Amino acid sequence: MAYDSPIFLEIIQPMREELTQIGFQELRTPDDVVAAIEQTNGTTLIVVNSICGCAAGIARPAVAIALDKGPRPDHLVTVFAGQDIDATKKVRTYFKNHAPSSPSIGFMKDGEFLYLLQRHQIEGHSVEDVTQQLITAFETYFA
Repeated sequence: MAYDSPIFLEIIQPMREELTQIGFQELRTPDDVVAAIEQTNGTTLIVVNSICGCAAGIARPAVAIALDKGPRPDHLVTVFAGQDIDATKKVRTYFKNHAPSSPSIGFMKDGEFLYLLQRHQIEGHSVEDVTQQLITAFETYFA
């Protein structure tokens, strides 16, 4: 199945909506990324979403729970790896000294990179573990 086929895109839409329904703005182009990161003041949470099981079963649920429990960032943005290809590449340029990772969750303040929770810190962990990692990071970087 092609990644741009209507059937595949229909399958991905609910994965996108898990984040947009809780207030995330989708960044679909590199210009969207620049506007959301470089031209925005305050704190920004960036989720590099993906189709993998650890995104569906761990990362997205943990983000939703952590946002309800911890300090909230000023801005919530997301790109979808494998779909928003150029936007994802652009987002990853801000994650200095980190290899590409999907899913991943980045923290920015006034356009400056602060922290990245990578796939190896998500995959194989429980939703509760990742939620706690996020809450701790929220308290550290967004309080």
